[in-house]
Amino acid sequence: MSKQSLDRILQSQGFGTRKWCAGLVAEGNVSIGGEIVTDERQRFETDGLEFSVYGEPWLFREHVYLALHKPADYECSRKPSHHPGVLSLLPEQFSNRDVQPVGRLDHDTTGLLLMSDDGSFIHKQSSPKHHVPKVYVATTHDPVTPQLVAQLLQGVKLNDEPAPLSAVLCETLDEHRLKIVLEQGKYHQVKRMLAAAGNHCSALCRTQICELKLESLGLAEGEWCYLDEAMLASLKPAV
Repeated sequence: MSKQSLDRILQSQGFGTRKWCAGLVAEGNVSIGGEIVTDERQRFETDGLEFSVYGEPWLFREHVYLALHKPADYECSRKPSHHPGVLSLLPEQFSNRDVQPVGRLDHDTTGLLLMSDDGSFIHKQSSPKHHVPKVYVATTHDPVTPQLVAQLLQGVKLNDEPAPLSAVLCETLDEHRLKIVLEQGKYHQVKRMLAAAGNHCSALCRTQICELKLESLGLAEGEWCYLDEAMLASLKPAV
């Protein structure tokens, strides 16, 4: 455990510059244990620290780990160009503390998106060498056939890839939907693989990462939640 001054604590949690946070405290906007604190230099143990700002409760977190049910027409970028960014769906404090998407989903792709300010976590979840399986449900323009599934499992050649890319698992859900599991995380991979196999992806949703399922989180599109210890354990890479 470590003690920090209240202004530093608030700064680390994304409430603004240290000077701004000192002003928040001096104006009586911060309370701990139900008591207003007005001395920004007062020190507190950060482990398990609960506080409120403008009456809204917060828990001190060294890092934040989030799951977002990404809607369509949002960009996974801190500097979006054509659509709103996914960070606009989160409290401002997360953007201030450099929370960012773990990998990317296309603007028109929906589903499970992880976000964090922990660089090590982001690397382990997004690096192909860690073999993190991601499950997608793809809606196709043309009917799904056994031949299409076989092609995706066997591997298809993409123009900018030296070797064919294959699905870890692929199965038919209904006439125009298939479940596909990938580990590589290449640019537009599902869409490009379907195109290379002679079909077209008309809609795409990421439903699962490792053992963490979007359905189990109970999030509507645009909603987010903190990841608890059990959820983080379910995201442990295979290697």
